[in-house]
Amino acid sequence: MEFWLATLVALVAVVSVLLSRRVSLAGSFFQGQAEDGSPPGLLTLIFSQVTTWIFARSLLNAAILGFYYGIWGTLAYAAYYLSFLTGGRIVDTLRFKQGYSSVQAFLADRFGPWGSRCYNVVVGIRLVSEVFANLLVIGILFGVAGSQAYTLAVIALALITLFYSMLGGLHASLRTDLMQMLIFLVVLVVLLVLVAIDGHFSLALLDFKPFDISQPGPVLLIVALLQIWSYPLHDPVMMDRGFLADRTTTRRSFYHAGWISTLCIIAFGSLGIIAGANALAGEAMNDALTRLLGGLPMFLFSATLVISAMSTLDSTLSSSAKLLVVNMALLPASLRNGRLVMALFMLMGVALVFLGNKDLFSAVAVSGTASMYLAPVVFFSLWGNRRDIALWSYLSSFVIAIVGAALYFTESSGYSALLGEAHKYTKLLWICLSVLASGCLLFWLGDAGRKPVLRPVTQPAGH
Repeated sequence: MEFWLATLVALVAVVSVLLSRRVSLAGSFFQGQAEDGSPPGLLTLIFSQVTTWIFARSLLNAAILGFYYGIWGTLAYAAYYLSFLTGGRIVDTLRFKQGYSSVQAFLADRFGPWGSRCYNVVVGIRLVSEVFANLLVIGILFGVAGSQAYTLAVIALALITLFYSMLGGLHASLRTDLMQMLIFLVVLVVLLVLVAIDGHFSLALLDFKPFDISQPGPVLLIVALLQIWSYPLHDPVMMDRGFLADRTTTRRSFYHAGWISTLCIIAFGSLGIIAGANALAGEAMNDALTRLLGGLPMFLFSATLVISAMSTLDSTLSSSAKLLVVNMALLPASLRNGRLVMALFMLMGVALVFLGNKDLFSAVAVSGTASMYLAPVVFFSLWGNRRDIALWSYLSSFVIAIVGAALYFTESSGYSALLGEAHKYTKLLWICLSVLASGCLLFWLGDAGRKPVLRPVTQPAGH
């Protein structure tokens, strides 16, 4: 199967390179504009939104959570895709109602330089984790961690994706996203039809893991519903696509991307549920699926992961270039500097594959927890339009969220046991509740604690 997967990667790579025309304009490279300056159309924007969020890590996570926790595990991961609804409203308020050109511009206006600095730290971590996680999935598909096949697969995909991403930046990413999403949908539909023909789908799967609010699946579902208020704001790939087209197109792209991606995640996650419901004692998910489905469906299963990984990687690299060159202005806005940033982020992602944590969901949970410092920003500063929140409230909320994210990482990795012997997702829930409540309280105090501006009262005539 590795040979056919490698062949598929080569074919998708060739088509991606042909679609990724080398651009010469900064507007095309960093803003995704066509050569004539026109923005992307609705279908391109929808498919780009979907394929950049249905990345390889997400597909595999949805299946793994379904394998261990049944329908509730898959639904928990699918709940993160409600971020398209909250993200669409965030973009609409920030860009079209309040007139900001970027998230950084909004935060700098409300909280000064430290507003955007804290945000850029969280976004940078998010981007590096995306590169790492998607390369990791590819390595796992081709071999055991540390094997020659594993190493070659990671390096080869990294080089291929980096090459065509550097050709056209965000413009190339949008063009390849459209093609890659079409291939992904065809492969996923064929896979699901084959599974259905074999009679593996049944209502009995819903009872594989009965609902119990104390179990990891439902607990993780609650975590997702807490994080979706801030999660989209810290995702630069989603936010970048909210600043490309007109208001109507942007609104429709978020709405349609939301329901399409949710259905895709649930559909793919159902394969993990099938494996979990029929697994033998001690049998891994891939082994159970291979036994149940056979060779062709498993090839298609792996193919969806490969295609989604390539699609996400090029979008992540283009957002990395925009972050450092345009939004942070650390380098002059030239195509050369954008390409250098892409190479830097890819190098960091590859390094983490060989040196970092191998728990795929850890990257989601850690970045999602860190992003929760932005929830009170959304509630108070953006939607509430409170313009005078104290800087100490913002910074304190940021520190608490970073500490919470670090605490979850050490607890889930076994480096600490400060929160007792509870399941790691139960620990995550308590951390998220604490971060969210603390942040909202700090913003309320930072707003209510400010002294009102006193203005002289003009007495009516005759007094």
